[in-house]
Amino acid sequence: MRAANINPRTGLATDYLNHFNEAIMLLEMVPDMPECAEDFLEWQPLSYGEHFTASHFKARDLAIEAYESAEASVRAEFDNVTSAMTSILTAVGDAMRAAKQVKPLVALAGGIINAGGEADVDYIMTH
Repeated sequence: MRAANINPRTGLATDYLNHFNEAIMLLEMVPDMPECAEDFLEWQPLSYGEHFTASHFKARDLAIEAYESAEASVRAEFDNVTSAMTSILTAVGDAMRAAKQVKPLVALAGGIINAGGEADVDYIMTH
């Protein structure tokens, strides 16, 4: 299992963390490269088995089998941590999508504040 990057003691492979690291990397790039936001929003959570089934990892079948055979307490602890990571990344994506919906509302609120009149905006800008 070591040759396949699977920890023989836990039965888990660090390759699964690439799934999360990809999303984190895209999110960290957004301030400098806003176009990465769309790539981040396309990220979809995958279970351990789904990740390896879809991957080109040479030992993917062994990774899935080792995970399924892992000690229940180790697997439960790992699943709790990865579930938390999934929840956080999903919440960030939901918040980013919601922010897009808030921007037009801010403009609408601005129109209400300024009595919806372009003349009022012109007056404010010139005085």
